Amino acid sequence: MIRSFYGIKENPFSGEHITLLPLQEDILETLKVHNAQGGFCLVMGVPGTGKSVIKESLKEHASKQTLVVPVARTLHTYHNTVKILCQAFNIEHAGSDFKCEKALIQEACSLKRQGRHLVIIIDDAHLMDMLTLRKLRLLFEDFPGNHNVILIGQPELLDKINLGVNLDIKSRVTYSVITKRLNPDDVKAFILAALDRIKLGHNTFSEDALELIVRSSDGVIRKTKNLCLSCMLEAVRSRKKIIDLDNVNRVLIQPHWRKEQDLDILY
Repeated sequence: MIRSFYGIKENPFSGEHITLLPLQEDILETLKVHNAQGGFCLVMGVPGTGKSVIKESLKEHASKQTLVVPVARTLHTYHNTVKILCQAFNIEHAGSDFKCEKALIQEACSLKRQGRHLVIIIDDAHLMDMLTLRKLRLLFEDFPGNHNVILIGQPELLDKINLGVNLDIKSRVTYSVITKRLNPDDVKAFILAALDRIKLGHNTFSEDALELIVRSSDGVIRKTKNLCLSCMLEAVRSRKKIIDLDNVNRVLIQPHWRKEQDLDILY
């Protein structure tokens, strides 16, 4: 709908082409060093600040000598998490936890003999039961030194690791970082760069509309993308090529964009 209305070939603000911001590039390059050396890394941030983009870049730009194993279903028990790891390694995952653990360790040692590096990414790690995480830490202790474990999650992950009972995990951390919100100038630059990528003019958003989007996005990349897309859909509905304040306000009055204190008047 948007493509036909604006006469463009690509979807706007899509994740098809990963473009890292400077801070994300810095984080990615640091993680690559730890991938080669071996380590235990934490990448934290509020939802929508670019953690998933970093994860996808790690997978996309991994060298032939690096095997990236992602674990996304972190609400599972330890038993099922071990099975997910076995599945990612393409090894048999039937039997007891001990049998699966033994197979995983053997596969990790095999990769080491081949001169390959192993990167295990645990996404949404803040949702994982800490007992499961501690069991995984003990499992990874038996892996050779060619592996890097990357925990990706929200900042509350750090609160959990700081607890005394989890200090065995914290003491093994070799790198940690928090993905920050963008400042207003960077949000504006992000929007204009996205328009450049699909060959749309910067005047697609009026100056006032652009400023309101920048203020309303709170420096969160995902909110910025979703708000811009919603405004473009509203412009299509109203048959306007230039997105103005009216289009943006029609999106912002939707309940999911309202602040909690503003929702009281809706009930």
